[in-house]
Amino acid sequence: MKKLDKLILGSFIGPFLLTFIVVDFILLTVNMLKYFDEIFGKGLEFMVYMELISYFLISISPMALPLAVLLSSLMTFGNLGEHFELTAIKSSGISLLRALRPIGVFVVILSFLAYLSNNYLVPKVNLKTFSLLYDIRMKSPALDIKEGVFYSGIPNYSIKVNKKIDDIRLVDLIIYDHSEGQGNTNIILADSGRMEPFFNESYMSMTLYNGISYKESRDKRASYNKPQDFTRTKFSENQIIFNLESFQMNRTSEDQWSNNRSIKNISELKVGLDSMNSEINRMLFTNYVSNESSYPFYIRNRKFRVPDEIAQKKAIDDSIRLQRKIEKDKLDSIQNARLLVESSSKDSLFTEKDSQDLKSLTTTQFYANMELDSSFEESGNTLAKPLVENMINDTVSTLQKKSDVSQKKYKTKPNISAVTPNLDYSDSSLTKPNLLAPIKPTEFTEAQRIRIDSIIEKGNYRSRAATVALNNSRTLKNAFSRKVLEIDDIEREYRRYQIAWYQKYTTAFACIVMFMIGAPLGAIIKKGGLGMPVLISIIFFIVYYMLTITGEKWAKEGMANPLFGTWFSIMVLIPIGLFFLKQARKDARLFEPDTYVEIFKKSKKWMQTKFIKKNKVLLNSK
Repeated sequence: MKKLDKLILGSFIGPFLLTFIVVDFILLTVNMLKYFDEIFGKGLEFMVYMELISYFLISISPMALPLAVLLSSLMTFGNLGEHFELTAIKSSGISLLRALRPIGVFVVILSFLAYLSNNYLVPKVNLKTFSLLYDIRMKSPALDIKEGVFYSGIPNYSIKVNKKIDDIRLVDLIIYDHSEGQGNTNIILADSGRMEPFFNESYMSMTLYNGISYKESRDKRASYNKPQDFTRTKFSENQIIFNLESFQMNRTSEDQWSNNRSIKNISELKVGLDSMNSEINRMLFTNYVSNESSYPFYIRNRKFRVPDEIAQKKAIDDSIRLQRKIEKDKLDSIQNARLLVESSSKDSLFTEKDSQDLKSLTTTQFYANMELDSSFEESGNTLAKPLVENMINDTVSTLQKKSDVSQKKYKTKPNISAVTPNLDYSDSSLTKPNLLAPIKPTEFTEAQRIRIDSIIEKGNYRSRAATVALNNSRTLKNAFSRKVLEIDDIEREYRRYQIAWYQKYTTAFACIVMFMIGAPLGAIIKKGGLGMPVLISIIFFIVYYMLTITGEKWAKEGMANPLFGTWFSIMVLIPIGLFFLKQARKDARLFEPDTYVEIFKKSKKWMQTKFIKKNKVLLNSK
């Protein structure tokens, strides 16, 4: 590496680490404020807070990296331009692109590492973050009984203490016991008491002195009835044990978050997308097939035709599902055969070498050639291989028979003789009907038609038929609306999965885009420090964030393709970066007031010249 590369890269690494720490801390503070009420005030251990903060730091690092690259690159080249080091580099014959190369290589490597972090590290951290946040939310607040205020943090109890001498000794207590679920039917009054946790603070013992207990008994089936019995008991000492398990933080299993898209990598997201696509196709196919009965008038001469694309996709999904079932049953047969070999080896049916060979049969070997290991034949024992092969063949034949039966179930011709009455057709007056022949419509005379029409009009059949038809149409509309909503929900989740997939690339590529904007800008403004660079960095980061949110919203609502929505901010900022790079190569003075004053003077002079020429033309024409 040349000295110039070391100089430029060394001047970039320091500001980058500093800005990354600062930006990560700011984003951490903003993220923690959203969960402030749910996290603090629950008496958690210090290590729990540190664990949660570390998870947050890792999960927000993809958002902090682009801003850190933008600010640090702007500061680096601003400092080089401010101290005329960039001018000396250009005067020695080194172009601006060559000066950008060391930091550009570093940013490309950083983007690749950010992609690996988004795909592998951040999903696992998000899983642990969701699990820990859920456990903290479910934990009750720390036991904090205040003077003169009813405390209901302990389940089924409401406690009021008028005076606290310390954390143990209490004076003038009122306790409402709601454990029976019948209201304020059990009240305890005491002059003083002691509150002491025990058994690793899982329980609390409250000893009451010189008090009275009031209890009303009601019918459990109707708590609003009048009290049946009223009991008043005086005591000099009474002990109550409270269960404090709700104040302990129990760590739940992480499996319940397995369906969240934020904890999936790209391969898992693709599996989820494939499953949702198959589910959407299945619902569309079912709607086409099952809705023929809703239109009995229109399907007399025509049928609903399932689109070829949906039908082909459904056939492929069904074949894959059937193949998986066959393979699963084959694996079960292999496992059963192994168990049978293990149990039979004790009776000397198999040699020890045969048992070991069968146990070593793996799933990969089984799918590769669907044959058993050849060591059975080499050992001279031919009992094990036919046994396993027979079990596999039986399973396959059973599944194939079931499939054939299901396919032929609705293709069997009806038994016409079973429904034909026993009539003697030997008599010439009877003609044997042809039940398979099409039924011809009955022809009515004009008088019969008039009579039928009069019956329909007098019986008000038209209005009743219209009412029935209207009710049926409303029912169909509601059913179709419900199905459309179900499909829309799955499609919306499908788009969100796509957005989560593309975000793993866009957040990493944003580092390169921010470098394309920050480095040329630093070379143009030629000012380092934390003044102008910070202001410009914040402006561009806000623009990037707003464009990202807008594109993702379009993608979620289906207004734009998810690929376009997630890459929208990148596509807008790349031309801006190329423009700044072109201006930096020309040493343009975009941020100097004299430049715009000179442009204003030139435009004013041009307009005056045009006005004078126009007046001369008018005078000459007169």
